[in-house]
Amino acid sequence: MNTLYLIIALFALGAIIGMYLLAMVLQKKETPKFVAFIHGAFVAVALILLVIYNFNHPGFTEAIVLFVVAAVGGLTLIVRDLTGKTLPRWLAIGHGLIAVGGFVFLLACAFSG
Repeated sequence: MNTLYLIIALFALGAIIGMYLLAMVLQKKETPKFVAFIHGAFVAVALILLVIYNFNHPGFTEAIVLFVVAAVGGLTLIVRDLTGKTLPRWLAIGHGLIAVGGFVFLLACAFSG
């Protein structure tokens, strides 16, 4: 269970950083690249650990699928950002909402029984 708490904490930290980045996008300000990479590192490590954890403790498939879809959106955002293209607000909001959905599923599966 300690690994699961670490996974939840990493996703939570990633979410807090993600909210900061979303605020920057919504204000049409340049996102700090270092902060974006830290956000990505936290959630990537959390996702990898969740996939590994799921092998021995099945039941987190829905959360994993949502986090993978959110990751695709996040990768699209960082590539656009690094190439100097504008970041679509709808994509940033959608990325965040899908990730929140994954986090809700993660918490529901972690604490259900």
